Amino acid sequence: SSGSEPPSSPQVVEEGADEEDEELSGAEDADLRASSGRGSLLTRRGITLRVLLKDGLVEPGDGILSIHYLGKTFVGDLLNDGKIRWVETGQIFNSPSAWATHCKRLVNPAKKSGCGWASVRYRGQKLVQYKTTWLHKYQPSADMVNISLVQRRDRERIPVRYCTLGTRDAARDPHTLVELSAFSAINRFQPFNVAVSSNVLLLMDFHCHLTTSEVVGYLGGRWDTNTQLLTVLRAFPCRTRLADKDAAPAVEEEICQNLFMRGLSLVGWYHSHPRGPALPSLQDIDSQMDHQLRLQGSSNGFQPCLGIICGPYYHGNQGVASTITPFWVVPPPEQRPNDYGIPVAVEVTYVQDNFLTTDVLNEMMLLVEFYRSAPDLVQFSQMWSPNSSVLDKIKASLSGHAPKDQAYAQILEHVYNQLRSTP
Repeated sequence: SSGSEPPSSPQVVEEGADEEDEELSGAEDADLRASSGRGSLLTRRGITLRVLLKDGLVEPGDGILSIHYLGKTFVGDLLNDGKIRWVETGQIFNSPSAWATHCKRLVNPAKKSGCGWASVRYRGQKLVQYKTTWLHKYQPSADMVNISLVQRRDRERIPVRYCTLGTRDAARDPHTLVELSAFSAINRFQPFNVAVSSNVLLLMDFHCHLTTSEVVGYLGGRWDTNTQLLTVLRAFPCRTRLADKDAAPAVEEEICQNLFMRGLSLVGWYHSHPRGPALPSLQDIDSQMDHQLRLQGSSNGFQPCLGIICGPYYHGNQGVASTITPFWVVPPPEQRPNDYGIPVAVEVTYVQDNFLTTDVLNEMMLLVEFYRSAPDLVQFSQMWSPNSSVLDKIKASLSGHAPKDQAYAQILEHVYNQLRSTP
């Protein structure tokens, strides 16, 4: 697919699977298509140059497309059918991504993908801006599809009460959600007190908002045996894909080093239920039991392990804030060893930090970088509700964990600008 053929027989260069075109996972894409008929058109991925031409946002013409890359300029014609003809060789490209990838590889052979919509300019303006304009004009119907799809999925996961579970049953879906009990309901006192600092919630909530997939992280802090107080001081997001089992040990090792350097202990973990209720599944209950046993098994006697579930995009949440659920699991009674553990709500005191630390800010920037090109990155410019975007929703949720120092707002604006510039 190089320019070895004479320009008189223009070849069509097929589009490579470019990361910024893979914005929905296959399952979601199919789901959207099934739920709307025109679903693929209603996602960013379905917005092609042909769509922009048909709807009058751009017009065909000679020499009106350009790419500037590492000091080189490439010029293209926009054809009536939405394809691109590279002026220099007459080669025809099916999409901005295909053309950008081809041109950038000529200059830098190591380049994997061209990020076409962010690289190709139409009359001097980046194409992605025209895509955004199209979305604002035609998006309401797309968002209704998204939201109804989300609500349909949420309905499928109706939480059950613990008392209905009975003995362990291999046939039961491990993703079944279970309502939390109160310690008082099982005739117990909460065996420890918990204080969580606001920067922990800020970083955790931010991490959980970035992707439509589940995320996980660890909690660092201190356990005081005299006062029976568990203080959670720092969140450590795992920058790995949950499916990437190979990378997990290295990431966990790095987090352990990080804890050790700060003189903190591992005191818990968090994970997200992106679009469902922030309640533990049967699988979460077993994971929590494992974590509790592992921490308890250390030489210094009993030490609690806190589990937190964060639900950022569940439409049953009160207002725009994520639902954050701290929980613990009480082992089943000795006479019923084959029952599930009992998930119990943990009462927590939230402590407002004075400042947003550079440490936390740095973690936020690393997270943006990690998810920037992910296929399941949240589309921050999409509408969350009729009058606010997803980014507005994130800002509002995070403002609930604000430190006392008001300067944090300007500092976070820098992070939000990074989100705005994601492809």
